[in-house]
Amino acid sequence: MKSLLTFIILVGITMSTFAQIKVNHLAVHVSNLAESKEFYQKIVGLVEIDEPFKDGLHAWYDIGGGAALHIIEAPNIPTQISKVNHLCFSMKDMDAFMTTLKNADYPFESWQGEKGKVTIRVDGIRQIYIQDPDGLWLEINDDY
Repeated sequence: MKSLLTFIILVGITMSTFAQIKVNHLAVHVSNLAESKEFYQKIVGLVEIDEPFKDGLHAWYDIGGGAALHIIEAPNIPTQISKVNHLCFSMKDMDAFMTTLKNADYPFESWQGEKGKVTIRVDGIRQIYIQDPDGLWLEINDDY
């Protein structure tokens, strides 16, 4: 009985510790900072926030909930690119976002790779996929 009580207390402490964790930032390796900044600002529509390093190799963007996207220019971009490894942004008006992509002649596709098509997940969420200038996949969905 005493070991069961100890286990319950430890699980409770562990769970309350994890409940205090939040996303601070996601870091993405880019090969050309200026090109990537233009993509994340003009295509994705993110707002740049203060960048603490001031070295010309970093940019930070507000992605909501107190979290930031941190893009870092560095050599040796990984060559293995997979759609499974992706960032996901939820858009309030995904139709307007797709219109922006079409007007910019920026390609998007479904999960299956069908150009200009939308995937509808089993839960009804619509999603498309685009690539940043280094080929990193971004999922854009309407789960806002």
